Amino acid sequence: MNLHEKYIKRCIQLAKNGIGTTYPNPMVGSVVVLNDTIIGEGWHKKAGEPHAEVNAINAVEDRSLLKNATIYVSLEPCSHFGKTPPCAHLIVEMGIKNVVVGIVDSNSKVSGKGVKYLIENGCDVFVGVLENECYQLNKRFFTFHAKKRPFIVLKWAETKDGFIDKLRNETDAVSPNWISNTYSQQLVHKMRAEEQAILVGTNTALNDNPSLTVRSWGGNNPIRVVIDRTAKIPSNYNLLNGTTKTIVFSEVKQVINSYENVVFEQINFKENVLQQICDVLYKYEIQSIIIEGGKQTLQGFMDADLWDEAVVFVGDVLFEKGLKAPELKKAPFEIKEISNDTLSIYKNY
Repeated sequence: MNLHEKYIKRCIQLAKNGIGTTYPNPMVGSVVVLNDTIIGEGWHKKAGEPHAEVNAINAVEDRSLLKNATIYVSLEPCSHFGKTPPCAHLIVEMGIKNVVVGIVDSNSKVSGKGVKYLIENGCDVFVGVLENECYQLNKRFFTFHAKKRPFIVLKWAETKDGFIDKLRNETDAVSPNWISNTYSQQLVHKMRAEEQAILVGTNTALNDNPSLTVRSWGGNNPIRVVIDRTAKIPSNYNLLNGTTKTIVFSEVKQVINSYENVVFEQINFKENVLQQICDVLYKYEIQSIIIEGGKQTLQGFMDADLWDEAVVFVGDVLFEKGLKAPELKKAPFEIKEISNDTLSIYKNY
């Protein structure tokens, strides 16, 4: 590992302190280095608050050292005025001549302009250190700005014999048929806290009456999204209880005022439904979403190639018959054991 990689790696470590708190901004870390020693470091903590570079520079006790120092930052410094002044301007004002950037920002407001400003003002700028790792750090942010849609995570649990649910009839109780163990279920709640939204189809909403909230982990509830074409979901179901923001996609025009904290989006179900959904989620500036079911909804996103990652839990149970799980035509990127469950992670980028 060379010197630049060493300090960009530290920037990435710092940036991760902002998981779940920086939206709509990316996670960014920065360090100020002199003679192979960190003299200041910081990360972006929350939108509207100082960026990573500002916090790193402010952590340097002797400002006279900055003119001979190098500032490392995992993402290109901004060059526009938003809720905070541009970081590229601050770097120039502080007399820092050496700048090392992990990856260029994909946001059109920045995208190369920060680097250009630094170079035009006499800085020696080195771009492209641990680029893949820096991309992974903000894969949601990059996907949102590049593809004009959220980063899409497919998630389901299936039995050892490949079923996602038991066969249901009208007399069955409205509740989920648990497949994964409690440790896996806790990990699912962690995922919910880290992603911005979560989506289910009509059948999952009717069969399971899910809350789709964060309960076994700390963090904010995701925005709930449900496809309910013909308004079948009863008003007393959890998804319409108003406890957290919910978006309902339907072809039926609903009376919005009768549902607190619920937004109804009318779309044309005879056209490209999933693309319409992605377009609306982009309008709401939702950068990431978990597709949690059911099979028809998951398969639809797979068939449309509208997904970025898939998280599949295989529980230590057998149903022998039931609703078959979706099939991914890819090899898993990573496999983990969670007690007696197996977790497979797939990537589509």
